[in-house]
Amino acid sequence: MKVLIIKTSSLGDIIHALAVIDYLHQVSPGIEIDWVAEEQFLPVLEHNPGLRRIFPVRTKKWRKAPFSAETRSDLMALRKGLRERSYDLVFDIQGNLKSGLIAWLCGSRERVGFSWQVLQEKVNALFTTRRIPFRDSDQNVTDRYLRVVSVPFNRDYQGMELAGAVYSAPEDEAAAERYRAELPEGLVVLFQVGTTWSTKLWYPEGWSELARRIVAQYPGATILINWGSPDEKAFGEQIAREVGAAVRLLPWLRIRELIPVLRRVDLVIGGDTGPLYLAAAVGTPTVSFYRATSAATYAPKGRQHRAVQAAMECTGCYRTSCDRDGECRSSISVDALFAAITDLERIRK
Repeated sequence: MKVLIIKTSSLGDIIHALAVIDYLHQVSPGIEIDWVAEEQFLPVLEHNPGLRRIFPVRTKKWRKAPFSAETRSDLMALRKGLRERSYDLVFDIQGNLKSGLIAWLCGSRERVGFSWQVLQEKVNALFTTRRIPFRDSDQNVTDRYLRVVSVPFNRDYQGMELAGAVYSAPEDEAAAERYRAELPEGLVVLFQVGTTWSTKLWYPEGWSELARRIVAQYPGATILINWGSPDEKAFGEQIAREVGAAVRLLPWLRIRELIPVLRRVDLVIGGDTGPLYLAAAVGTPTVSFYRATSAATYAPKGRQHRAVQAAMECTGCYRTSCDRDGECRSSISVDALFAAITDLERIRK
């Protein structure tokens, strides 16, 4: 059987969807699985032994120049490659216009996706032939992807042990190992201070105070700060000035370079963002916090993960901006995050 998964973005959502690969191989031994993803997120998928082929897409570039020769050539090549595979099932677990069009390009008769009620872009329903509703028990976003994929196989994903692993190239693993060897022997904690929405961020004073408490509680600890923009780098430098030499900024890392580093730290702390979920996927414990989004929907599951939801009556609002942004940030206390850290450290020891 040949199956195509269409999950093009974002980084965190692709990571949440990785468990469908394990599910499909368990329920259908010998299955061939292909995946369509945005080009920048290929490092999350490209070394996965459960995938036969990955089709990269560049939808942002195509939208900017929809009638250019390059766009037409890319789309023709994509259509040709997808149709040559003759898929038995296509799963659209992106659920928007662009993923619907990609599903249509396949030419497959069986195209499975989300029910109309849960689609943010309702037009997607025009491109699927079977639309799967969620159940009340499908709380986490990974559960929802698994619900869509599991129905055609008539085997519920619940009760199954499913992994969503991320793999790296040997040269990237070796580079991360060399970097780790240069750090002190003590606890290594990574702060993921940035994310895409301002309503997912924490307040600066909280990060500095949390760093101080970690250093005081765990002598010899090192705090690494991951950054992806000049503003995030400046923020990390501010924390380092306020806390001291125990805080180090990572060099700027591409996704493929960050993955093996996350594998080698003891704990990652951050909000609702892709690197936090990468850490969980490679088996590193996490402490995460949620403001505009929901921990019940997105937080990593398992005994080595802890999550804190903002103490606001409007938490989980999914707004990208808010007049009460400062109040919401400070409703996540340093005490709550530090308690989660110490709890995980008791388990780890």
